[in-house]
Amino acid sequence: MEPLIRDISDTARWVAVYRARETERPDAAFRDPFARRLAGERGEQIARAMPMAEEAAWSFIARTHLFDRFIVRAVEGGADLVVNLAAGLDARPYRMTLPPSLRWVEVDLPEILDYKEEMLAAEKPVCALERVRLDLSNVDARRGLFARLGGSARHALVISEGLLIYLMRSDIYDLGRDLAEPAGFRHWVVDIVSPGLLEMLKQRMGDLVRQAGAPYVFGPPEGPPFFERCGWKPIEVRSMLKTAAKLGRLPMLLRMLALLPESAGAQGSRPWAAVCLLSRS
Repeated sequence: MEPLIRDISDTARWVAVYRARETERPDAAFRDPFARRLAGERGEQIARAMPMAEEAAWSFIARTHLFDRFIVRAVEGGADLVVNLAAGLDARPYRMTLPPSLRWVEVDLPEILDYKEEMLAAEKPVCALERVRLDLSNVDARRGLFARLGGSARHALVISEGLLIYLMRSDIYDLGRDLAEPAGFRHWVVDIVSPGLLEMLKQRMGDLVRQAGAPYVFGPPEGPPFFERCGWKPIEVRSMLKTAAKLGRLPMLLRMLALLPESAGAQGSRPWAAVCLLSRS
């Protein structure tokens, strides 16, 4: 019997379903008119079969909303390049209001970028878009790419949405050090979860993602300060739970949890997730 999630690309199809459903709401926090097409029937099948699928929707909506906000602010602040690591089926270069002069570089595995390119072949991005087919675990290749991109930009924003949870601490440390090397890479936006939420995700969906060769592994006990050791300083941390509460997307059982102080749970066992804006140390 074929596994529900066959590979890491299937997780991108699954998450695109949540963007599509949010887009179809009259009070949508963002609109992604390409998400339904990109998710395809495979994405819908996964979302329907995924345990606790509806209860988890808030986290994906809050995460997308927060990344959008950080990107808009960076561009308004003069960013001339956005580098999207593990871009998946993200359609921001098509759906967001961005200056035509902005350079946007998507980095991901060939299979997922080929699929996205095919699905969006008739569409035109709003900014200058480049796609780089690269396995980020290839250290020499990524360093070469970072040097090229970082040397060609004055103010680059790196984003890695939904990536770090699949990486080991040592791998994230090395990635962070590589990103901190080029002078043009000024900011990095990441999402992280607490050890408590990591364990919850493992219990509910761990077997499914492990079968796809992408187990959940990263939930730093120290929270955002983890990144200081690899050259990046957290300058803004936004709780996904509180963001979802403000957007009216939290299930009833989680609404009381969202009333707790935002600093609570940054360490320890309480489920906690955030999107963090990092600056070069």
